[in-house]
Amino acid sequence: MGVFSRNIIIAIDGPAGSGKSSAARLLAKTLGYLYLDTGALYRAVGWKALKEGVSVQDEEVLAKLCSRLKLTVRPAGDGMKIYVDGRDITGAIRTPDVSRAAAAVAVVAAVRHRLLGIQRRMGKKTGAHGGIVVEGRDIGTVVFPEATVKFFLNASPEVRVKRRYQELRQQGMPVDLTVTRQEIDTRDLKDSSREIAPLKVAEDAIRIDSTGLTLDGVVSTMLETIQQKAGLKR
Repeated sequence: MGVFSRNIIIAIDGPAGSGKSSAARLLAKTLGYLYLDTGALYRAVGWKALKEGVSVQDEEVLAKLCSRLKLTVRPAGDGMKIYVDGRDITGAIRTPDVSRAAAAVAVVAAVRHRLLGIQRRMGKKTGAHGGIVVEGRDIGTVVFPEATVKFFLNASPEVRVKRRYQELRQQGMPVDLTVTRQEIDTRDLKDSSREIAPLKVAEDAIRIDSTGLTLDGVVSTMLETIQQKAGLKR
């Protein structure tokens, strides 16, 4: 059971490199809640499209791919595992190619509709876990507009690029700082300008600038806000 007595949904939105994934995982672990990285779901669709040689620009083909996609999400320690057609692809989806594919499929209505259903079903499975921490780019605005507490995490462009660059290097990926900056700029533009569920700050979201904060500092700020805003007690 989570450390708080109420079953709640905590939404964390933000752009790439803002630190939302690390913060969401640690927050969920601290609370004893489920954790859901919705971006991983779009990566799974992008991975499947690349594997089958499907154009990520072909909406009709992507819609068919999504309709037969067997996508499973399972809690794993302080994170989650992603399975497609029974295969664990948790590590395979963390490549620059899959990131670009994910950004492309994220603008397709059929893809978003299919994944929206999966996300909302996950949100209903808080049960014994006491709650769920969900992170992505449209959680507080579209997926869970009724979330108990909403955060929007951001950081300076320089810090975001550096974080993404270091993340890819740690994964053993061949990376270039200039290319990383260009990819983040491109992703930001796609996320904020897409017609369906664009990245934006929910009206009732708490903004946190993580530029000068440690991970523990971000999570401590979130915990204080959750206790105050949701009226939860340990």
